Amino acid sequence: MSGLTRTLRLLHRNRATLRYFSNRPLLLGWHKCSENNGFIPNNTLTSSQRPSLPLKRFYSAKPPLTLDLIAQRVCLVLKLYDKINPEKLTLDSHFMNDLGLDSLDHVEVIMAMEDEFGFEIPDADAEKLWKPSDIVRYIGDKEDIYE
Repeated sequence: MSGLTRTLRLLHRNRATLRYFSNRPLLLGWHKCSENNGFIPNNTLTSSQRPSLPLKRFYSAKPPLTLDLIAQRVCLVLKLYDKINPEKLTLDSHFMNDLGLDSLDHVEVIMAMEDEFGFEIPDADAEKLWKPSDIVRYIGDKEDIYE
């Protein structure tokens, strides 16, 4: 925090210098001139003549999810977990009874699911997720996927 404060104070003290350089013409490069269909050096342009781009934000969408895709991703994460035998794993396997995990392993599985799907699962909800099918249903509900 002190580094940020120091930087802001430095910028505030040097604002006149920054203002001077921001109003200076560009020194490097070339700019296309529309009048004679040629190029002119940028050092003849002032800041008001510089070309500007419209400010636009581009967002990427998440890949479309289906319950089958969620189930595949959940099973992949569980198969890669070293304490789970991939041969015993099904969507209806109970983490403690069928797969032999303890409560700490259960927490690690939930954290792996949070990392995989990019959102936090509250502890109250995590206590109810004892099977991979429960996790698939929970993630489908959170992502509004109904099939």
